[in-house]
Amino acid sequence: MIATLLAACGENSGATGSQPVDSATVDGLRAGPSRLETIPSPAGAGAAEPFLFASRDGAVLSWLEPVTGTDRVALRVARYRDNQWSAPQTIVERNDLFVNWADFPSVIEDAKGTLFAHWLQKSGKGTYAYDVRMASSTDGGTTWSDSFLLNRDGKEGEHGFVSLVPLPQGGVAAAWLDGRNMKMSEGDGHDDMGDMTIRYANVDASGTLTSDLNLDARTCECCGTGMTMTAKGPVIVYRDRSPDNVRDISYITRNGNEWTEPRAVRADGWKIDGCPVNGPQIDAIGNRAVTAWFTAANDQQRVYAAFSDDGGVTFGDAIVVDDGKPVGRVDVVMLDDQTALVSWLEQTPAGAEIRARRVPRQGKTGRSMKIAESAAARAAGFARIARIGDEVWFTWTEQSADSKQIRVARVRS
Repeated sequence: MIATLLAACGENSGATGSQPVDSATVDGLRAGPSRLETIPSPAGAGAAEPFLFASRDGAVLSWLEPVTGTDRVALRVARYRDNQWSAPQTIVERNDLFVNWADFPSVIEDAKGTLFAHWLQKSGKGTYAYDVRMASSTDGGTTWSDSFLLNRDGKEGEHGFVSLVPLPQGGVAAAWLDGRNMKMSEGDGHDDMGDMTIRYANVDASGTLTSDLNLDARTCECCGTGMTMTAKGPVIVYRDRSPDNVRDISYITRNGNEWTEPRAVRADGWKIDGCPVNGPQIDAIGNRAVTAWFTAANDQQRVYAAFSDDGGVTFGDAIVVDDGKPVGRVDVVMLDDQTALVSWLEQTPAGAEIRARRVPRQGKTGRSMKIAESAAARAAGFARIARIGDEVWFTWTEQSADSKQIRVARVRS
């Protein structure tokens, strides 16, 4: 297995540490020699909730970071190009950001090179009264537009778990969970009165929304969403919720201007009265797509992956990905049009590990790779991965007794 990534975060620089790994060790990625490299993170002390995006010329990393000596939190971003990080730029800094281990901001780049950021910001006194706000940057992240709302219902309720993907013509597609039909309590409760929905909209750099519509009127309340762009159009995956609380993974696909009705990727039959906070992810190359998800149906915890060969119209049989004791918190990327890489959190006697496994669409998986030691606690958050050229990048929050740090690593094939 790949050894645990041990190098500490450093100052902003292009220096990397590397560790040789033979081809047998990395059958989770590609055949041939590879090297695992740890990359000093640009994030400061106490930073968490990282998000990673593959830009046209490198990597974009965003994160939340406490502002020393204040009660404010900043959303920051840095770009990795020419073997070094840019100086971190602050997108927004406030004392009313909604900070959550499972519902974190993101920054992505569209087809024209414009950056789009999203974050969560309080809208009322209730614990779960917050909006999704966005901003754009046309100069690589140096300056940002005034923020604008993604959800425009005017309700003091829960809005979040956003997925953004670039549109071919520029701008981004956005999918999010929207609680406009729920009645939220004024205190710390998360009362289920009414249904959570999932919505979609196209967003341009000026903040104009088009095609804003509701796709499913009843979903799980707080599981992350996933979205990808196939050659046919967007495909969205999310944890659905039936009238009797079966919370399996559904998907919705757009072909042209028509959206399909929600359909289950697989009928797991996981009936659970509360939200498991464990959503699916999806990626695509052309019309080949792959989704990964967690379930605990029949009291058996599993991480699965399933492929689509027709742009998300149908999905094939589920492939077991985990090593027997998964916590979930999945991510997935396509390595090529035949193979995916799935990451997840696996329980161990010592706590947990972030692991990854190569998953061919034929279903013959390779050995799993240990990416890093972790923990099953919420503070460990969600590891994110991205394919950047011929590399796979990983980022995660490392939690110690008294601090948090963001780690970054990559595998070269």
